[in-house]
Amino acid sequence: MIKPHGSQELMPRIVNTDEEKESLLKLASEMKKIKVTSAAAANLVMLGAGYFTPLDGFMNKDDLVSVADDMKLKNGMFWPTPVVNLTNQKVDFKEGEEIALVDPNLDGDNILAIQKIDKIEKLDSKEIDNIIEKVYGTKDSSHPGVQTFYEQGDTLLSGSVRVLNFSYFEIDFKDTFRTAMQIRSSIESKGWKNVVAFQTRNPMHRAHEELCRMAGERVNADGILIHMLLGKLKPGDIPADVRDSAIRTMVKHYFPKNYVMITGYGFDMLYAGPREALLHAVFRQNCGCSHLIVGRDHAGVGDFYGAFDAQEIFDQIPKDALLINIFKADHTAYSKKLNKVVMMNDVTDHAKEDFVILSGTKVREMLSKGETLPKEFARPEVAEVLMKHYMEG
Repeated sequence: MIKPHGSQELMPRIVNTDEEKESLLKLASEMKKIKVTSAAAANLVMLGAGYFTPLDGFMNKDDLVSVADDMKLKNGMFWPTPVVNLTNQKVDFKEGEEIALVDPNLDGDNILAIQKIDKIEKLDSKEIDNIIEKVYGTKDSSHPGVQTFYEQGDTLLSGSVRVLNFSYFEIDFKDTFRTAMQIRSSIESKGWKNVVAFQTRNPMHRAHEELCRMAGERVNADGILIHMLLGKLKPGDIPADVRDSAIRTMVKHYFPKNYVMITGYGFDMLYAGPREALLHAVFRQNCGCSHLIVGRDHAGVGDFYGAFDAQEIFDQIPKDALLINIFKADHTAYSKKLNKVVMMNDVTDHAKEDFVILSGTKVREMLSKGETLPKEFARPEVAEVLMKHYMEG
């Protein structure tokens, strides 16, 4: 099986035994506490679940600037996006101290992790602007990822972490949330060698379904990992529980049994386009996947990125940066001639009028107006799940 990123084995930061957890919670009651941002909490879940191997905690300023500028840590390890604990709260602790990190997404003082504070550093506005510009390709605060980064604060708390739980993800999504360790173990137990990962923050429509099928056939995959984001999204995106139900419905009716693994991960969407596509590749490699599908406007938002920027960035990184292979998907559309979804560059005999262009945005628009989705957009069983959500909403 493919090795994890930068390591021979996964390096999850989750505390494994109840005894150690109880001991740390007792110690935490005497520690100074800070309520982290949702973005930092999501980073903790990913660190705990092994997805961010080989990182052991939050980046300091040197690593953060190096990642923003050159997509690597100061030690040379490839890494495409910041993994930080930024705050705008008053800091009443010192470097070298251990502090308790409180989960912002659960009621009460639920302790999510213990952090050893290596450094407390300030970022000035120029440094923050530079980091955002490099990572997101824009400083425009109408970009949801940019706005989130600006709102986090300017005090950077770096250091290693010990994660105590997986926040609301293992409670709200107990059938879907899986750690990188669990996914890797499932792949191994199935005896799969070639595994194609499909990233989604949306319900899967006909185009997504066919894309998985095409990628699986072309790389001779033993199985497909449908891996959905379960964290925070921008307003208007379809909630995780509805997506989960729609995806399970589609797989049940339209894929062979035991060919698709449906899982989710606890992270907030960055909408960072090309940089986030690279991050998606890192943690799918950590899951044990051999391939990741990167399609049109992967992890993008609005008009901030070109349609295939997220594919092109993989040609700009060092060849040894990642072990996982990328399946580059073209525009997909429904062919009226062939009565099926195709990749447009595969059918050179088609004219523009031979296609029905598929779009998640268009689907959401139709659903919000109470319009029935045509068969070219969505399977009837999936359309029913989505329509129910919009009607009840």
